[in-house]
Amino acid sequence: MAKVVLDADTLDRIGNTPLVKLESLSNSKVQYFAKLEGHNPFGSVKDRAAYWMIKDAEEKGKLKRNHTIIIEPTSGNTGIALTGIASLLGYEVEIVIPEKASEETKKIIAKLGAKLYETSDDLCPKVGAGTDQSIALATSIASSRPDKYYSPNQYANEANFMGHYKGTGPEIWKQTEGKVTHFFTGVGTGGTVTGISTFLKEQNPKLKTIGVQPQQNHLIQGLRNFEESAKPDLFLRREKTVDDWITINNETAFAAVREIFAKEKMLVSPSSAAVYAGMKNYHIDEGIVVGIFADDGRKFKSLYAQQKIFSEEEFDANLKQAKNLSKIAYL
Repeated sequence: MAKVVLDADTLDRIGNTPLVKLESLSNSKVQYFAKLEGHNPFGSVKDRAAYWMIKDAEEKGKLKRNHTIIIEPTSGNTGIALTGIASLLGYEVEIVIPEKASEETKKIIAKLGAKLYETSDDLCPKVGAGTDQSIALATSIASSRPDKYYSPNQYANEANFMGHYKGTGPEIWKQTEGKVTHFFTGVGTGGTVTGISTFLKEQNPKLKTIGVQPQQNHLIQGLRNFEESAKPDLFLRREKTVDDWITINNETAFAAVREIFAKEKMLVSPSSAAVYAGMKNYHIDEGIVVGIFADDGRKFKSLYAQQKIFSEEEFDANLKQAKNLSKIAYL
């Protein structure tokens, strides 16, 4: 498989993603907006965390270019972002990924140049001793060769939080002219929700943050249910920044994938659809609501066919019509 040739200016395109109005949800009293993180150069919100974690490790002397191998457990987007960014900066990458991650995701990571280890595990990694094979394997490899390996550990790394506290949060505040009243996002490591919420609440203490979680034993790559998965350390440090929770089941999330395309002409990921469903099903009297759409739907053709959301022919046709797709570094 041929590796992707990346442009020198790729890293300059991380952040400053568009905020678009969701006409299908908005009314005279409540306006709904989606922050389209799929416009990052490697296609997801995880570009921000990956970049901040690598730069932080370089500044602290934990990484040596053309020497250190970066290893990380991930359900997908962090692996793509880390591999792409690290290869631009002169690092090899090894990714530990659950076998249930989409085939497209695994192919993208390999195409970007990483070595893949697949584990028989839940779709979204669980955090906690003995409960997650992906994290256990990555930790074992890194600890056995500390002179050669470095694991950013997105589940505890403060740089993950800072990427959103200093980047995504200020962007949302500026794009809404300081009028945002409600913030929705799916939760995985906790970096996105706590980083953005902490910043926005410093500007407006009355702002309400709603975390979106999937059902137990779910099929929504990138998110986690805290009833079956332990809360990551990064989230635990600031879990009180989340005011409320809404749980979205598989059926509702996948139905939202079709609904968003029909009503907004956006092809989105299951996690983005879960956030949309959360916004739709959470009662708000008035305000300005922003939801994080973590990535678009391009990596999920096989999953959508399997779940009978779109046939492969429908998916290909939708790709040509979708309005939310931007240039991605690996395409």
